[in-house]
Amino acid sequence: MPGNFFLVGLMGAGKTTVGRTLARSTGKTFLDSDHEIEARTGVRIPTIFEMEGEGGFRARECAVISELTAMQDIVLATGGGAVLNPENRAALRRGGFVIYLRASVDDLYQRTAHDKNRPLLQTANPKARLAELFEARDPLYREVADLVMDTSRQTVQHLTHQLILQLEKTLHAHR
Repeated sequence: MPGNFFLVGLMGAGKTTVGRTLARSTGKTFLDSDHEIEARTGVRIPTIFEMEGEGGFRARECAVISELTAMQDIVLATGGGAVLNPENRAALRRGGFVIYLRASVDDLYQRTAHDKNRPLLQTANPKARLAELFEARDPLYREVADLVMDTSRQTVQHLTHQLILQLEKTLHAHR
């Protein structure tokens, strides 16, 4: 399959896990914008949030996404908030085929409840925070997506298989 595939969605939707499997299945290189930021700064994302605030992190994220979306033959997992920036949305649309991995707030909460590497969930009520993030970001994910895939209650293998079938169908229709 030609081109790039960019995965968007909230934290816990499966972007990194599905992205790795999709890259293996399609012979593409897998990249994760959060991992790239950590590799370049030498610190974890929560540390960047602590030192530079969300604004500082988002500026770094924008620079990395601009660079990564210009590459060829990649599967890119983006951070959950990447779509907040119109520049990022434009770069994603320009550079490849965007897939929104969508999950329910309950599923997202179950998958992220014990993860301390999620600065936006370090609150008294992380489930309510996830619901707020879903409410705010779902329209942006939909706006940028070429394809929406529900990730609830599926194994990664089944989801990736369904995704590849959808991609083949969608890409074939656009020829």
